[in-house]
Amino acid sequence: MTELHTLASGSSGNALLLSQGDTHILLDAGISCRRITSALGTLGVELPELAAIFITHTHTDHISGLQTLIKRCRAPIYASEATARGLSYRVAGVDDLLCPFSSGENVQLDGCTVTPFPTSHDAAGSTGYRVDTPDGAVGLLTDTGYVTDMAAEVLCGVDLLVLEANHDVDTLRSGPYPYYLKQRILGSEGHLSNEDAGRFAAAMARSGTEEIVLAHLSRENNTPAMALHAMERALSAAGVCPALSVAPRDTLSQSYTVERSLVCRG
Repeated sequence: MTELHTLASGSSGNALLLSQGDTHILLDAGISCRRITSALGTLGVELPELAAIFITHTHTDHISGLQTLIKRCRAPIYASEATARGLSYRVAGVDDLLCPFSSGENVQLDGCTVTPFPTSHDAAGSTGYRVDTPDGAVGLLTDTGYVTDMAAEVLCGVDLLVLEANHDVDTLRSGPYPYYLKQRILGSEGHLSNEDAGRFAAAMARSGTEEIVLAHLSRENNTPAMALHAMERALSAAGVCPALSVAPRDTLSQSYTVERSLVCRG
């Protein structure tokens, strides 16, 4: 069984643990090392047991815990070449752990295949991931202004998808953010709205995705209820009904699982 937990998911910090047997992969480290350690401990995982850390991009809410984490955990850190350069500049002592990958290059890790793909975000080398395991496939797509063709191609058919539903457009436009920030979020290198996420979720469900976890919701410009309502409307219109939930912002999530039986659909 492949098991996934979000440790935190939102504008104030992001981290996710994927476990396949004894292989534990941390995706992003945007909360404190103390919080990461505590969450992993709750799951029965110690920092030295991490097989690898994958970073999506260098914004603070995805790497803020990395500086302290690398003092206690020497797992290799995988990132796109551009992201790795940014990490080298921003995180002292990280160079010996960095494993940059080129565009189109897969990472083989203890029976798991990690396939990166570019996202459209205002951070050089920003990346999403697909992880294929013996039990099925998991996808992570957050921090993107739109769904790139490559993202749609790579993620097609994943069993479990963690998908950004960052904001409700009307709430963002009428809210207190300054104009430049609203334009950044709404732009092609910003974040996915509930409606855009809903359209992509429907396409993914038609391709076989069994479960969708909504992630990276804005505290100011969205609510779980609004995100779920937009998503349910899009899925209902498409005639599909995958399992649907919202990752908590600041706490450890429930367990999301992919089991071998989900892979064989006949």
